[in-house]
Parts: sequence; C-alpha cells; structure tokens
Amino acid sequence: MTALEVWGDPIAHSLSPALHNAAYARLGWDWTYGRRRVGEADFARELSALSPDIRGLSCTMPLKALVHAAADERDARAELTGAANTLLLTDGRRRAFNTDVGGIIAALEDAGLRAPASARIVGAGATATSALVALAEWGVGLVDVVARRPEAVAPLRELGERLGVTVDGAPLTARGHRPHPLTLATLPGDAPIARDVAEGLAAAGGVLFDVVYGHWPTALASAWQAAGLPAHSGEGMLLRQAVLQIRIFATGDVLRPLPEEEAVVAVMRRALVGG
Repeated sequence: MTALEVWGDPIAHSLSPALHNAAYARLGWDWTYGRRRVGEADFARELSALSPDIRGLSCTMPLKALVHAAADERDARAELTGAANTLLLTDGRRRAFNTDVGGIIAALEDAGLRAPASARIVGAGATATSALVALAEWGVGLVDVVARRPEAVAPLRELGERLGVTVDGAPLTARGHRPHPLTLATLPGDAPIARDVAEGLAAAGGVLFDVVYGHWPTALASAWQAAGLPAHSGEGMLLRQAVLQIRIFATGDVLRPLPEEEAVVAVMRRALVGG
C-alpha cells in the first residue's frame, strides 16, 4: 500500500486527509493519506526516519522553508518563493514543489475572476511570496503589499523586479489605501486586525480572496461582507493545490491531469464541504 501524509504544527484542523482520501477512492488507488504533527525542531529527524512506504508529503506551516532546504530538486515555483509544500519521495530523491501558487490561480479563476491590472496583498510572509508569484503569472502588473513592518516588503519588492511586477509597500493602517479590484489576504486566521483597519481596507473596494479557511469569517472577511463586497475563503485554494499535489504524487508531473480529473475534483469538493 502506498502511503502519504500531511505534516505541520498545528495539524489537527487540516482538511487535506479528507480531500486526498476522497480522490484516491475515486481513482481506485490503494493509497492512504494521514496526518502527523511535526514542528520545525522535529522535521529533520522525522524525515530521516520515514518508512519507505511513504511516497510523498504535504507540508504546511511552519515547514515550507525546511522542505525547500531538504530537497534534492525543486520546481520553478519553489525556487522563486524559497518555499515548498509538497515533497515527492521516489527513486531515492527528494523533489520539492510549491503548489500554493497554482492553487491560488486556479481558485481565483474558479471564482469567476479575471486578472486585474493591479491588486493588493495583505501580509508579507511566506504565503505572500506565493501570492505575488501567482499574481505575476496571472498577468497582474502592480501590487501593493500592506504589512505591519515596512522592512518586510523589501524581499517582495526585489522578487517583483525579477518577475516584472511593480511592488509598492503600504502600512497596515485604517486609512489611505489605494483602490484595487482584488485583495489577497495572506495573514494567519488568528492574526489580530483592528476593526477600523479591516474596515479601512474594505473601503478601498474590490474582491477579497483570503487564504484562510479554518477561521472563517476572518476579521477582513467580516469587514468586506459588512460593506456588501464579495469575500472568498481559502477553501478553493486548498482544493486546487491538493489536485496539483495528487498529480505530483501520481507521476511527478504537475502539468499532467489526473484520469477523469473533473470527476475527481467534484468528489474532492464534496469531501471539502463535508469535512
């Protein structure tokens, strides 16, 4: 039997096992997918002690940089972001991938959105890096990054130069935000945001796409909804990045669709609702 796992800390809330196991059942594969609580201090030991039955890992926070560093090979998106959430363990190699980027793009398109000329990212951490690469691939040319610490925007500005995207920094305040058709929120679900700050961001208008799915609605989502504006949770991103992971676990090729992929996605979507 082929086994796969999702690692992170915390991990009990993860919906990935429901998504993956539903897909494997639909595909008729004798694969299992479990979860394991692994923190930064435990990662190297747990990885070195892995059973040969483990074909691959999904890794969430706080492990994405460690997965990137532990890999023998990395895909282009992992190289750009310095983070990986997928590790394929076959042929004696560790191949790392970042499926968050593709998951963001696919989820935005599932929501019926088209690439705007400009967008905003709230937050400047690892997920913001994936969001910036996703927006660049999608064709967005100008991105405002709203962050608590102005110095945290510098690496994103440098990455934007490499990607051909203009990145401007903005403070996380209640006023003065430029309007954008799209805001991507990359903060953790429990990140404290003052009500007036959330309302100030919502006042700039546009659609909110929040990567959070476990703490919903977030403070930002509540402000958007109160303003009568559309707000999307991160469930769509979770689903779509999982589809890309399964492609990788199956063939090592993130671009090769699964057999009857749309039917598999439909089963996963139902598992997500019920998860």
